[in-house]
Parts: sequence; structure tokens; C-alpha cells
Amino acid sequence: MDAIVLARMQFAANITFHILFPTITIALGWTLLFFRWRWLRTREAAWLGAYRFWTKVFALSFALGVVSGIVMSFQFGTNWPGFMERVGNIAGPLLGYEVLTAFFLEASFLGIMLFGHGRVSERVHLIATFLVAFGTTMSAFWILALNSWMQTPAGFEIRDGEFFATSWLEIIFNPSFPYRLAHVLLASGLTVAFLLAGVAAWQVLRGKAQAWTARVLRTGLTLGAVLIPLQIVAGDLHGLNTLEHQPQKVAAMEGVWQTEKGAPLLLFAWPDEATRSNRFEIGIPKLASLILTHDADGEIRGLDEFKGAHPPVAPIFWGFRVMVGTGMLMLAFSWAGWWLLRRRGWQPQALPRALLWGLAGMSFSGWVATVAGWYVTEIGRQPFIVYGLLRTADVASGVPSPMIALTLALYVTLYLALIVAYIAVLRYMAEKPEVPADDRTPSARPQRVTA
Repeated sequence: MDAIVLARMQFAANITFHILFPTITIALGWTLLFFRWRWLRTREAAWLGAYRFWTKVFALSFALGVVSGIVMSFQFGTNWPGFMERVGNIAGPLLGYEVLTAFFLEASFLGIMLFGHGRVSERVHLIATFLVAFGTTMSAFWILALNSWMQTPAGFEIRDGEFFATSWLEIIFNPSFPYRLAHVLLASGLTVAFLLAGVAAWQVLRGKAQAWTARVLRTGLTLGAVLIPLQIVAGDLHGLNTLEHQPQKVAAMEGVWQTEKGAPLLLFAWPDEATRSNRFEIGIPKLASLILTHDADGEIRGLDEFKGAHPPVAPIFWGFRVMVGTGMLMLAFSWAGWWLLRRRGWQPQALPRALLWGLAGMSFSGWVATVAGWYVTEIGRQPFIVYGLLRTADVASGVPSPMIALTLALYVTLYLALIVAYIAVLRYMAEKPEVPADDRTPSARPQRVTA
């Protein structure tokens, strides 16, 4: 196989594994802050139990995210050395800002969040939790600033083949950045919402419900029910922005080969790049144009206008449908689950077992949607690494194909094992008998006063 394709596959394997864990920690940090705040307001041990359990999940996810992020950063040198040679003046500072303003903040206060309860004041512990949550969001801010700039570059000039900054405000707040940031933050919120609901549902099904299970299930379903409509709106705005700046990506997402007005929304098709057409089309007339242009007869440019400069169609076409389909399932399960839980007096044990199994099965649906959406974004930028300006093939390393194939196989094997282990540990933690908060938290125990 071609070395460039293998290098892209290797980077995709690394970033696929890495993105799973920041997707959890970004929103989980704020969820922990909510649990902590509820504990301080009510002094109900269930909220403290929820905080302690999900803090462990946060720590596990954070550790795997850090390790995989370090491995991924090395690949800029091993797989794409020309990228930093050409774009390092812009990419380097943005990655540096992420380390200085986000990672150091998380790492500094994570220890207090994990081990400080009962050792520092409640106010200090709450502030530490806030700063960890804020740090995870700042990390997303800087990484997405760089990625968005690669999609819609702005605020730069090119001298002797190298990119130099002319306006950092334009670089950071480039045309696609606000839409991507909102889309990713909402995706993280939905990932955590369904992880909360799925773990709680699993505990009920296994007869392992704990004092905090009902509250966590309610929190997860409420969060999902509120965020999924917002994500649909953000996705629509993001699509309009992509249509303006990357029309060939949208054409691939919709399977539009020739420019047409009133393009149908294809529910199913088999894109064939050899014939530059779709097989087995099933679509709704004019709906794609209506969604993308807000005009039933709106024009969508076809892939034939971008010969030699458009991405592979099939993975984007199917990735987009996996993302949207998963989002529709999230909408159905969160709304139905919240309504039924409310009707049953917020008692998880009273929910239909079919719904509980469905929620348990949706535990990692956020991962599916996030990875599918990320593939649409990143594959859709090809054949460019900086859209319209720098081709991926021009910055690839000269490492031979067999060497890349060997390391790719090792990466995939290791990552699959780690994902299985992560899920197994999470299941073990969820089924482990709960230790009452009063038995392990000095500040939660009544203090005996002696004369």
C-alpha cells in the first residue's frame, strides 16, 4: 500500500483513540462541578457518591488521553515532518498555548480534585474542580483553533514556502472556528450524557443500583434531552459554513456528483468513484438543497467541479450518515427516557427494561458520533493538509511502507486492547458495591465534640 495512505491511516488510528478520552473529560469536568455543587447545597451523600465515582472515571480517561496525546504529537515528526517545516510558525505557538494555559492548569489542580476532599476546605476543593473543568475546555479551544485554521486558513502570509502569522486574532478566530468549537463542546456534552445514563441503566439492570444511580440517570437524560436540539442547530450552522468554505466536502457528504438545483437528500446510496455516480439511490426530493441552502431549489456544486481536488467520497458519505443517525437515536432515547422517568417518579427501577437495555447500549454512542464526525471533517479536507494551500503528499516523510505498516499494526492492536480494558474497568467500577460516603470522607462524618 502507498506510504502516504499508510501514514494517514496510522495518524487516523492515533487520533481516533486519543479523541475518545478528551470527548469524555471536557464535559465530565463540568458535570463533576455540578455534582460537587449539589453536594454542598444539599449535603446529600448520594451527590458526593456520584462525585467520587465519576471523578475516578475522569482520572482514568484523563490518563489515557494524555498518553495517547503524547504519542500522537510525535507523529508530526515521524509521519509529517514537512508540516512543521512549512506551518510550524503558526501550529507551534497554538500547540504551546494549549500546554501552557490548559494542560498545566489541569495537571496542577487534578491532584487536589482527586485527593483533596477532607484535606482542603470545601471552597478550595470546589475551585480546584472548576479549574480542572476550565482547563479541559481551554485545551479544546486551542486544539480546535489550530484544526479550524487548517480547514479555513486566515491571518497569514507565505514567504519562501513558509507560513507566517500576520494576525493572531484572525488565525484563532478563523471563519470555521466558532462552529467547530460549539459542535465539539456539544458533542462532548452528549457523550457524557449518554455515558452517565448508560452506566446508571446498567446498574439497575444488574441489580447494582447505588445511592447515586437515580440522580445520575436523571442528570444524563436531562443533559441529553437539552443538548441534542442545540447540537442539531449547531450542526446546521456548521453545514452552512462548510458549504461556503469547503463546497467539495459538502458535495461528498451528500453524494452530489454534478452541480444541481433541488438536490435530493440521499437516505441510502453507494457512491462509485469509477463511474462518478451513485448506485441504489434512495432519497427525498429537494431536501438536501432545502437543508443546506434553506431553499428547495437551491444550487449545490457537484464533485465534477473539483476533479483532482476533492476527498474520497464513500467514507465521508457514510461517516456523515452514521453521525446523523446516531444523533437521531440520541434524540429519541433522551426524550423518551426523560419523559418516562418523570412519569415514573424519577425511579429508574420503574422504567421498562427495554428502555434500560437501550440506554445501556447507547453508553458509548457519543464515541460513535464523534469519531464519525471527525472522519467527515478530516477526510473531507483531503487532498490538502492546509485547505487549498498545502497538499498532504507534499509534507509526508520518506519512511518506507513496510515500516509504517508494522507500527500501524502495533498501534491498532495496543489501542484495541486499551479500549477493551477501559470498558472492562468501567464495568467493574459500576458493579462494585458502594462504600458509603460517610465511611470514607472525613468532612462528611459528624464530628464528635469532647470536653
